[in-house]
Amino acid sequence: MFHRNAGSRPVYLNLAKIKLPVPGLMSIMHRISGVLMVLAIPFVIYLMERSLSSPEGFAQAGAWLDLWWIQLAAVTLIWSLMHHVLAGLRYLLLDIHIGIARPTAYRTAQIVIAGGRPAGRRQPNRHRCGQRPLRLGPRQLHAG
Repeated sequence: MFHRNAGSRPVYLNLAKIKLPVPGLMSIMHRISGVLMVLAIPFVIYLMERSLSSPEGFAQAGAWLDLWWIQLAAVTLIWSLMHHVLAGLRYLLLDIHIGIARPTAYRTAQIVIAGGRPAGRRQPNRHRCGQRPLRLGPRQLHAG
């Protein structure tokens, strides 16, 4: 009685074979970027607390930011923030019925996806070429 259409149902849903439209991909990326930002909040708060606690804490926070995996996380967080802002603006415009036609919605989704990429692109690390980055502690910032 419950399995009337059981023969016509797919056995499993292969997500790798589904061609998701660009607005759908952008929507999923918007959700992922939001989750990444929420998960990063405790670490960012801890790093901020550490850097403001003392000159030694500031130096320790600076040393942490020199680690490659922290830099990767920071670049990912910057991408996440940029993508989330652009997608949020797009959704606000859609809420007031601007850009709701299918070609326009498709194009704005492409713009949001492309717009988030340059923000996440890592800048070249100049101090590996012989120059040390300028790190100012609290004493140097207030001296003057």
